[in-house]
Amino acid sequence: MFLVVKLSFLVVVLSFHAWNKLLLCTKQIPILKLTEPNKGGKKRQNIRYCHKISLPLRQDSKNDAIMGKYLDPKADLTFKKVFGEHKHLVISLLNALLPLKDDERVESIEYWPSEKIPRRTQVEKDSIVDVCCRDNKQREFIVEMQMTWTDAFKKRVLLNASKAYVAQSESGQDYEMLQPVYALNFVNAEFQKDVDDYYHYYHLVHNKYTDKVIDGLHLIFVELPKFKPQTFSEKKMQVLWLRFLTEINAKTLEAPAELLENPEVSEALKIVEVSAYTPAEMRAYDKFWDNVSVQKTLENARKREIDIANAAIAARREAEIALAEAEAKTKEAEAKTKEAEAEAEEAKAEAEEAKAEAEEAKAEAEEAKAQTKEAKAQTKEAKAEAEEAKAEAEEAKAEAKEAKAQTKEAKAEAEEARSLLKQKDIDFARRLKAMNVMSVEQIAKATGLTAAEINTL
Repeated sequence: MFLVVKLSFLVVVLSFHAWNKLLLCTKQIPILKLTEPNKGGKKRQNIRYCHKISLPLRQDSKNDAIMGKYLDPKADLTFKKVFGEHKHLVISLLNALLPLKDDERVESIEYWPSEKIPRRTQVEKDSIVDVCCRDNKQREFIVEMQMTWTDAFKKRVLLNASKAYVAQSESGQDYEMLQPVYALNFVNAEFQKDVDDYYHYYHLVHNKYTDKVIDGLHLIFVELPKFKPQTFSEKKMQVLWLRFLTEINAKTLEAPAELLENPEVSEALKIVEVSAYTPAEMRAYDKFWDNVSVQKTLENARKREIDIANAAIAARREAEIALAEAEAKTKEAEAKTKEAEAEAEEAKAEAEEAKAEAEEAKAEAEEAKAQTKEAKAQTKEAKAEAEEAKAEAEEAKAEAKEAKAQTKEAKAEAEEARSLLKQKDIDFARRLKAMNVMSVEQIAKATGLTAAEINTL
């Protein structure tokens, strides 16, 4: 059922993307061609056309149609046009967002050659936008826009920054000449939910003496959804650039006056105006957002699958705990049964002894019968006592029998619990195997079944 829902969503997304392509055509082109018979029996073609439009028509859940003046600068096309083709703008961004002292500010840069830029998987191409450059001090800068968040993103950032640092040594640089690498990462999602700050700076520092620093790797993460400009009075350019990245999108009709008043941000706004892009670029822009939506959907689906698997593992652990408790109760019942059996044996021995004494007393009474009636009465009383002891022994024997029955019932319940747990593991393994999201070894680890048992399902 889950796979059917996922495929249905992808069909809807791809259909919407195809419709956007038709809306962005620049001349009359046939979009539907039908062949049907006319009154004379001959076939004729019915052709409909798509007409040229000046602005892209974008759909929104709250409004039937929204037509903005700008494109979202976070997209691959716009981000690279602004910061990947205009050196002075990326310099301004770096100086505004990086933790640089006044004498460390970036003055000039050169973009990395294409062969040096890290290769991306298709998934990363659909969700990550990057601009890489080096300044006149040979410091390396990697600027990335991450549209979706995964737990592995931090490690990937650390890996790429480390590669850039190591590459300096591979080119024959003396260790003393190695320059730091700055990785500036804008994240279009909240990943540090336990803190309010939107700006996170990681670097190598002594854990006790924080003024002792190894200058090598500098990792900066900016959570864009947490940014609130009204809460910051300092770092004007940082606020302006973050407002540019968070407030400007395809719905923006007019940019805020504060952004237009700044020459650099105003230039960036001019670059992301819709009118500056060709229909082909607009189709690439829309495709980027379609891919981001699909990637978010797949990530959410993957998280739901992991949650389901974790819930199943937790349920299995609870069942194992319940089984252990049942086994403990069974052992306790067995101990009580053994104790009751020992008490019954002791009572039986006492009864046998009492019976022997009674027989002896009876013999003595028979022998003394002739002597006195008083002896006969004493013998009768002793016999009554023996009968009472025998009754007590029979009662103890019945209690022991009842305890054995309870033990047998407890063992049966434990066996039933084991059987139910085994059947649940088999059913869960069968579903996981049918979903084809885990290997046989992972299913075996999650369910406790053997690989051979899983392969027979």
